[in-house]
Amino acid sequence: MKALPYVHDIIQVTEEMCDHNGHMNVNYYYKLFDSVYTSFYIDELDFGEDYIKSGFSTFTLEDSIRYLDEFTLGENVYPSFTLYKANKKLLHFIGILQNENSNIAAIFETVLAHIDLNKRKVVNFSDEKIQHLQSVYLNQRKMIEIPFDIKLHIKDINE
Repeated sequence: MKALPYVHDIIQVTEEMCDHNGHMNVNYYYKLFDSVYTSFYIDELDFGEDYIKSGFSTFTLEDSIRYLDEFTLGENVYPSFTLYKANKKLLHFIGILQNENSNIAAIFETVLAHIDLNKRKVVNFSDEKIQHLQSVYLNQRKMIEIPFDIKLHIKDINE
């Protein structure tokens, strides 16, 4: 499969990442997904420190990880992500970890809610923010084909 639009640096499986079965421990799958989508979230979607200082952030509502193949010591992991859907209050990301043959070894999905940090409540994104998210989302949708079932669902902005 072709990588998703946001491609992260290659990560090599270290001894620390491996468990007693001789393959990458499930905790590291999650850590890789979290670190990769966090850089996408900050760098591409502008949810950095300034956004948090403005009184807003996002909280994770649900995650899903599917393990399809293993990674062993010394293997290279090729992570990539996309903003799959967005609406006035929610974001849905999809990530994959691929091996050197471009086979998918794991699939990650997460849904985040936009939060007013002062009220600790879910609120709409600003019009400016939703326009930016929609621009990223629409540009990325042109570049992807998802050859697997999507497990998590949110309404699209246009639904």
